[in-house]
Amino acid sequence: MSNGELYTILTNKAAKGKKGSIVAIVAGTKADSVIAALEKISIKQRNLVTEITLDMAGNMGLIAKRCFPNATRVIDRFHVQKLASEALQEIRIKYQLQGIDQENEAIEKAKKTKKRFESEVLTNGDTLKQLLARSRYFLYKNKSKWSENQLQRAHLLFELYPEIQKAYNLTQGLRNIFESTTDKIIGFARLAK
Repeated sequence: MSNGELYTILTNKAAKGKKGSIVAIVAGTKADSVIAALEKISIKQRNLVTEITLDMAGNMGLIAKRCFPNATRVIDRFHVQKLASEALQEIRIKYQLQGIDQENEAIEKAKKTKKRFESEVLTNGDTLKQLLARSRYFLYKNKSKWSENQLQRAHLLFELYPEIQKAYNLTQGLRNIFESTTDKIIGFARLAK
């Protein structure tokens, strides 16, 4: 429908998907053009807005601040969770790149000594390089949704790389807070903890 173009869409949560849900659709995401379009709505109406949910893009923060000065800005949970998952993957990739470097050094050393290089094979049949590469997808999932192979791989991964396990547990804890907390005050307390 968008044909690859970006749009800024302003919705009214109180309408619950019914008539009046879509307040505005503005072509593009540039702050100046979106602000100009939203300023066509009277300031009196815009001042009635008490809360805005947005992503972490700077332009969206600027739009919300300028157009809805009385509203509290809330970053949507999906972008927060995505950021946490990306940080977890960065840790995994860091170890993966270190493993590739170590293996390349070992291959060079084997060539110089005219010996045949063989990667260490773990109990599940993966090499370290394979373990780190194949761990990518299950790290996005809850433990309860892991297959038997993924469970075995996770056990090895976490044993060898406790930092990955710590990051995984933090991302899952964050997800759990978002999925199971209904009271705002309790949510803040859980986040602080």
